[in-house]
Amino acid sequence: MSTPTGQPRLSARAGVTVSVPAKLNVGLAVGPRRPDGFHSIDTIFCALDLYDRVTAEPAERLSLAIDGPEAATVPADEGNLAWQAAELLAGLAGRRPAVALRIDKRIPVAAGLAGGSADAAGALLCCDRLWQLATPPPRLAELASRLGSDVSFALTGGLARGSGRGERLVELAGPPLHWVLAAATGELATAAVYAELDRQRPTAAEPMLPDELIEAVRAGDPARVAPLLHNDLQPAALALAPYLAQTLAAGLAGGALAALVSGSGPTCAFLAGDAEHARELASKVSTAEHCRFAIATVGGVPGPSRHRT
Repeated sequence: MSTPTGQPRLSARAGVTVSVPAKLNVGLAVGPRRPDGFHSIDTIFCALDLYDRVTAEPAERLSLAIDGPEAATVPADEGNLAWQAAELLAGLAGRRPAVALRIDKRIPVAAGLAGGSADAAGALLCCDRLWQLATPPPRLAELASRLGSDVSFALTGGLARGSGRGERLVELAGPPLHWVLAAATGELATAAVYAELDRQRPTAAEPMLPDELIEAVRAGDPARVAPLLHNDLQPAALALAPYLAQTLAAGLAGGALAALVSGSGPTCAFLAGDAEHARELASKVSTAEHCRFAIATVGGVPGPSRHRT
């Protein structure tokens, strides 16, 4: 059976699976701390072809199971944003959050790649479809912003300029760029990195990325993008995790066009010229000290894709 728009109507017995991509901040300018405790930012979000799969199935009560190499490090209760997303959507729909959620976790954990935000976005989409709520996209985006600053972009994917806390998005169009992600040992708490930034920089102007970076990303020209890459959080991340400087240096020595800490870290991102260059660079960076593993990836991929189970 189909709806008038031609979309398949899922029965109450059917499950829903959504693949949601990780994200990279191609540029990140951070403003002063706001009265609400957050920082205003100006950033370019870039969705990567590195996915978590979120599945929702009918159940008597809310539950969450997590699979994947780092599953043991991820909370499977109300501490998980996916759990919170199901509760939030159910509460607004006036129903119990009766759903069994399962996450196949492939995005590195606590890596500055918004894996938790991706899972929250996936849970919103899966539960909305499973419960046949047909929540309008602007309403889903508003719910996403309640859950976290990166969740709104996780709903859309692709390329977008983010402002506010990151929840205000303007879509950007551009060819794909190739990256290598080096997942570092250890963890960096986002709140701690922002606190260190405030300590290092007691005053700050309103954030503004250079127009040249926006245009270079739109053009998909790695040679133009490379010298413009910048992350205001990088000095704070390096102060808390000095070993990241070795990872950045290893990537540059291996031939990366540019290197930066991804978001609040501890993952480092390296810009490559093309897919072959990215594969070669990943092989070199993977042997660096403090590197858990390195992945060649493509940026600017579409947002969440749904599957029927």
